[in-house]
Amino acid sequence: MASGDESPIFEDDESPPDSLVKMTDLVAVWDVALSDGVHRIEFEHGTTSGKRVVYVDGKEEIRKEWMFKLVGKETFCVGAAKTKATINIDAVSGFAYEYTLEINGKSLKKYMENRSKTTSTWVLHLDGEDLRVVLEKDTMDVWCNGKKMETAGEFVDDGTETHFSVGNHDCYIKAVSSGKRREGIIHSLIVDNREIPEILE
Repeated sequence: MASGDESPIFEDDESPPDSLVKMTDLVAVWDVALSDGVHRIEFEHGTTSGKRVVYVDGKEEIRKEWMFKLVGKETFCVGAAKTKATINIDAVSGFAYEYTLEINGKSLKKYMENRSKTTSTWVLHLDGEDLRVVLEKDTMDVWCNGKKMETAGEFVDDGTETHFSVGNHDCYIKAVSSGKRREGIIHSLIVDNREIPEILE
């Protein structure tokens, strides 16, 4: 082969590795924050082949080949709590498509707005590890990096404390009344007697 010739990436009898073939029809990616973590949902839609593939956190959940109907929906579960998710495929014009994600029957935007009212989330670095702690306000369940924590509730003078441990660290979530009806109850995470600021997801 002359030095000016371009050599092919693959010989004629070879095909590209799966990692290069995978996700060639990727049309949508969503990051969904649930109590057990932030999950990445990826959707492939082959508009010529009718292929539909759904990946959750890089793992293939649904694969359908040769679908003649290019619009419709794909429903699957996400996360430890098996939260219902649906990808809607709608034709916009000609061969253009719109992809929307619903979580528990609500648009992703509505779901996240509602979730910000029903959960509190804190992110901290402890013992060389990044931690994401989530309180589900309706059930008082506490999640840390995808695991539901063993907790013990306790009434105190100005509210309640929900105690749990992370490694050798004593943690609790303190719930106190704001004194204002619109604000309701304020939840604070205390780790080793230090308050951790809440983040908004």
